[in-house]
Formats: sequence, C-alpha cells, structure tokens
Amino acid sequence: MRLPLILHALGVVVEESDAQLVTRAKGGDRRSFDLLVQRHHNLVYNTAYRMLGDAGGAEDATQTAFIRAYRSLSRFRGKSAFSTWLYRIVSNVCLDALRTRRDDSVGLEVSYDGDDEVQQRPLPDESAEPAANAERSELQRVVHRAISQLPEDYRMVLVLYDITGFSYEEIAGILQIPLGTVKSRLNRARLALRDVIAPDLELFA
Repeated sequence: MRLPLILHALGVVVEESDAQLVTRAKGGDRRSFDLLVQRHHNLVYNTAYRMLGDAGGAEDATQTAFIRAYRSLSRFRGKSAFSTWLYRIVSNVCLDALRTRRDDSVGLEVSYDGDDEVQQRPLPDESAEPAANAERSELQRVVHRAISQLPEDYRMVLVLYDITGFSYEEIAGILQIPLGTVKSRLNRARLALRDVIAPDLELFA
C-alpha cells in the first residue's frame, strides 16, 4: 500500500503534487484532473481576465484552456511544470481571442456599468473601512483599464510577471520567446503602463 493511502486511512489529509495528479489523470482518474482544475482555476481565470478585459471572455477562455489541457494531457511529458504548460495553453487561447476581436473590429475598452466589476475577483480585502474599500476598488479599476490598453505582447508579459508571479524563465517557456525578449517587453510594458495611468497618479500615492 502506498504511503498516501496509508495516511488517508489514518485520517491524515495529504495534498498531492501537480505531478502526482497529472500521472493519475493520465491513467484515467478524472477526479485527479478535477483537482488540478480546482487548484489552478482562479489564477487561470485572473490571467485570462487581465488579458481579455471582460468576465465573460475570461470564463470562456478558462473553460477552453482546461478542455484543451485535458485533451492534450497524454502529450504532456513533464519537461516543465504543469502550471507552466497550462499557462502556455491559456496564453494561446487569449491571444487567439484577441486576434479574433481585432479581426472583427471589436475594441478592448472595458465597460464598468452595472455590477460586472465585481467579477474581477480581486484578492480579499482585510480592511473593514468603507473608504479604504472604495479606494482599493477604484485603484483596481484604473489599473485593469490601463492594462487593457497595452499592446497584446506587452500585456501578456506584464500579466504573467507582475500579476501572476511567474519568473522570467517561466514566461520565456510559456510564450516560447527568448529570455531577453521577456525582459525588454516587460520594461516597455511598465513604461507604457506608467504613461497610461499618469492622469490617475494621485490614487497611487
């Protein structure tokens, strides 16, 4: 009997690694893939949301990315982390969606009417002060709108590094571009972002 099964029988909860879940999922264990989805869903969704600029598109991209991952799982060789491979998939899905929008002449401006803004899924706010909450919400709105105005290549690198937290090397693997290109795009993206948010700099004091 394997150690995880022994510990489970003793009532000890053991969280399996991505690699272990992938192996089990490849063997036909659908629940293991469901656990991978649960583990990575929020970050995949937030990445798609920052890239595409709207909740509906992010939901579609997230669903498409996990479907592609499931169908391609047998071809995943484990040469990179599962998360790197997964984010490569969602990045491609988002780029495809952006190209389709561009071809259809659909702008990337984000609408903040109604209650759609709550679907940005920001990190929980520990503060109970209404004023602090309102300021944080406005700040998130400004940053999100500014990111949506960046060129696709800059936006992708900025989201993966500054928001999702991938390293230069991981981003190079995800986007299949040289390490130097990652660094130069990130630098240019930050400069462009600074110019876009310049009129709202008082929010960042």
